[in-house]
Amino acid sequence: MASEPSGDDLDDQVRRVDPDRWLSSRFIADVAARADVVTIYAYDHELARAPKVASNALLGEIRLTWWREALDEIFAGGAVRQHPTAQALAEVVRRLGLPRAPLEAMIDARYRELDTTPMTENEILDWARDTGGLAAQLAAQVLDPKADAKLALAGGTAWAFGKRLAQSPDLRPTFLRVIHAARGASRALSVAAFPAVAHAALAGRPTGNDFSRRLRLTIAVARGKV
Repeated sequence: MASEPSGDDLDDQVRRVDPDRWLSSRFIADVAARADVVTIYAYDHELARAPKVASNALLGEIRLTWWREALDEIFAGGAVRQHPTAQALAEVVRRLGLPRAPLEAMIDARYRELDTTPMTENEILDWARDTGGLAAQLAAQVLDPKADAKLALAGGTAWAFGKRLAQSPDLRPTFLRVIHAARGASRALSVAAFPAVAHAALAGRPTGNDFSRRLRLTIAVARGKV
C-alpha cells in the first residue's frame, strides 16, 4: 500500500485533477483550513474515479464499497487503511467532528454513474447536489463552523451540474435556474465560508486560460457572489 503523502502532495494531486476547486481553495487564507478543504476535494475525486476506472459495474461497486468501509474505520475511531486520502480524511473528520451522512451520500451518488443509461434531468440534479453540492457544504462547515453550511449546497450543485453541459447542452435552461439559485445563496455566506462555493463562478463556462479563470474567481470573492 502507498505511504501517506504530505499535505503538499495531496494539494498537488487536487491541482492536477480538479483545477477549478483547487483554484478556489487558494482564496482560503488559513493554510490548515485550506488543507482540510483540499482533503474533501481529494475524497470526492477518489469517489468520482470509481465509475471511470472500473472495467465493469461490479468492480465499480467494489471500489465504492471500499470507501464505505473506509468511513466505517474513520468513524469507529481506530486504525484507518493506508490510503493517502483516507488517512487525511480521517484526521480532518476526527479533529473537526464532521458528520458521516454527507460523506456517505457522496458515495451513494456515484452508484448512478455505474449505470450506462443516460440520466434524466432530475437524476442529474440529484447527482450534482450529492457530489459537488455536498462537498461544498462540508467545505463551508470546515471554513466557518458558525455559518449555515447548507447555503453552500447550491453553489456546489451548480458547479457540478455545469460539468454535464458539454454532453447535454439541452440542459442549459435548467442550469441557468440552478446557477441563479446559487448566486442568491452565495450572497448569504460569510466571507470565511465563501471560498467553498467560489468555483461556481466558473460553472458552465468555457475552460479559458488560467489567468481568466483566476480573474473570474477573484471578482467573485471580492463581490461575495458567484
